[in-house]
Amino acid sequence: MKRTYNFSYNKRILSGLLGLLGIALMTVPADGQSRIQYPATARIYQTDDYHGKMVSDPYRWLEDDVRESDEVRAWVTSQNELTNSILQQIPERAAIEKRLTELWNYEKYGTPFKEGGNYFYYKNDGLQNQSVLYKLDSLDAEPQVFIDPNSWSQDGTVALAGLALSEDGKYCAYGVAEAGSDWRTWKVKEVGSGNELADEIKWVKFSSATWNKEGTGFFYGRYDQPEEGAEFQSLNLNQKVWFHKVGTPQSEDELVYERPDHPEWGFGNSVTDDGKYLVMTVWKGTDDKYMVVYKDLSDPDAKPVELISEFKSGYDLVGSDDTVFYFKTDNQAPKGRMIAIDINTPNAGNWKQVIGQQNETLDGVSLVGGKFIARYMKDAKSQIKIYSKQGGLEKEVELPGIGTASGFGGKPEDPETFYSFTSFATPTSIYRYDVESGESEVIRQAKVDFNPDDYEVKQEFYYSKDGARVPMFIAHKKGLELDGKNPTLLYAYGGFNISLTPSFSISRLAWMEMGGVFAMPNLRGGGEYGEDWHSAGKTFKKQNVFDDFIAAAEFLIEKKYTSSDKLAIQGGSNGGLLVGACMTQKPELYGACLPAVGVMDMLRFHKFTAGRFWVDEYGSSDDPEMFPVLLKYSPYHNVANGSSYPSTMVTTADTDDRVVPGHSFKFAAALQRAQVGPDPVLIRIETRAGHGAGKPTSKQIEEVADQWAFLVKSLDAKVDL
Repeated sequence: MKRTYNFSYNKRILSGLLGLLGIALMTVPADGQSRIQYPATARIYQTDDYHGKMVSDPYRWLEDDVRESDEVRAWVTSQNELTNSILQQIPERAAIEKRLTELWNYEKYGTPFKEGGNYFYYKNDGLQNQSVLYKLDSLDAEPQVFIDPNSWSQDGTVALAGLALSEDGKYCAYGVAEAGSDWRTWKVKEVGSGNELADEIKWVKFSSATWNKEGTGFFYGRYDQPEEGAEFQSLNLNQKVWFHKVGTPQSEDELVYERPDHPEWGFGNSVTDDGKYLVMTVWKGTDDKYMVVYKDLSDPDAKPVELISEFKSGYDLVGSDDTVFYFKTDNQAPKGRMIAIDINTPNAGNWKQVIGQQNETLDGVSLVGGKFIARYMKDAKSQIKIYSKQGGLEKEVELPGIGTASGFGGKPEDPETFYSFTSFATPTSIYRYDVESGESEVIRQAKVDFNPDDYEVKQEFYYSKDGARVPMFIAHKKGLELDGKNPTLLYAYGGFNISLTPSFSISRLAWMEMGGVFAMPNLRGGGEYGEDWHSAGKTFKKQNVFDDFIAAAEFLIEKKYTSSDKLAIQGGSNGGLLVGACMTQKPELYGACLPAVGVMDMLRFHKFTAGRFWVDEYGSSDDPEMFPVLLKYSPYHNVANGSSYPSTMVTTADTDDRVVPGHSFKFAAALQRAQVGPDPVLIRIETRAGHGAGKPTSKQIEEVADQWAFLVKSLDAKVDL
């Protein structure tokens, strides 16, 4: 819905509208320090009553969708013009982009998977905007292009976003995402001929496709079509599970399951390997606390049955033996275990433990080749253990070092599986693993234009404000002098039970190649040490996450890796909130800040798109007990006028329908008005892009070049280019 505002009462409106049309200039006040003249941003009279406390929100108008609001669109244009004019004046930027492009230009392979007698894998030749899906009938055969999303748009902003192959190898369902949106349109093609069918499934979000055993159709979750103009901001409610039969229009899809009494519930769908049951994992937020519902697919009249009826623990389906379902769970095991539930005797007293809780955190389990392959984290580093069907430990998979191993997918009868291994200075390698012999074989190895032996990766431990022991990975060139003068990038996330593990990144390699230090702590709120670690950084305990991050910065300074004026902090999404909160709590601790697609208004996040799901993690301002907690750290509400903030470049995108860009717009506007120091406060707003998924290579390189150039300038870094 298109909205307009009457700003006529605002004394600043005339200069504000004029400012929206021009590029800001540098001014020099009486103290001799240059200041940026930002585009004037109109302030409106908007206050809200939260449990008796009035809270001002003068930039509420910036929440409007940029596609629908002329005022917001003009503001975005003026801010981008300012940011671009400043970035383009940084002498090192062109060389940084050139080197990033050189490093990025190498073949990138995904982990292979097998379905219907064919192997599939993703590959990017180097600088392709989107990776291409290849098909081959054996590992030694010549690969054929199966889906190339680069042909879908000239600018590379239409991405392949989901894949499901029928077990008989006849059909492939695939999701298409445009401009980074979470909305998916699913289509169907024949695997053998490559012919596209007329099937088109719309308004799918937060759902995959799951084929039935016969390969005649698939199950999926979708929302009702939103009102026109509200597609990217309206709340996502009333997801339903449907079955689509190949060759029929979406209007004829069969409704399988809905819960109109609980419009906030969503559903993940799996079909057991024997095809007998549809298993629906019911969620109502981001917490790993699920109900489980199953439906007997052999009986057309069967009703869905609740197997797990309370949202108290996580249950991830691993596999099944007829009526016995295997689940990875944190029920009575905060670091994870695996249990077996016979649906004929479903009471908890009849559950059987297959793999018990270990000292390490259980990250996932797959059933391949008659074995359970368990993926563990030990201090955020991968460990892989192989168990028998009875739960006996048989062996460990030997990994090449400190890093992250992922993959290990397949079917119970498959004799092989595939996995990848990566670390900060180790490009991704792809392995084939023989389940019976335990032998690993490298089948793909990335070749990047750098020498891994020139770099050093270590793990340090430090103590947070309350004494919690927190691990941190630190990577840099060998021979680094600890003199407190090294430009350092501190990156973290700290939330939603998400774990940060070592991985290879061209952007981080370029930063280290330029002489920078990269540091990544595993803050509370993540999943590195199980549910207890996660719970220690959510809702009423969220400040622990910020304290952990601040303590990481202080540790790096104390150990002479860097100093405050050489230290930059970075994070995206929940990590953007992390940066926003820490820079408003201790602005003097950092030289530069890069908050990306962040949740910056903690009082209103739950009113847009997927924001309502995050109440599990953050709480809600509707709750009188949570409101003061959220207000105390909400970045937007804690920007203090007359403060001197570090150099800051906020980044967001116009099609972000996960964390709507209004969060970043409002935060940047408040920072620009409050800033009295000489350091710039900029916002970079990507067009035809979303929260990050599916972003084309060209846009990624441009964004990183802008960020690293901004840091070089802000930290006064001497770089070797």
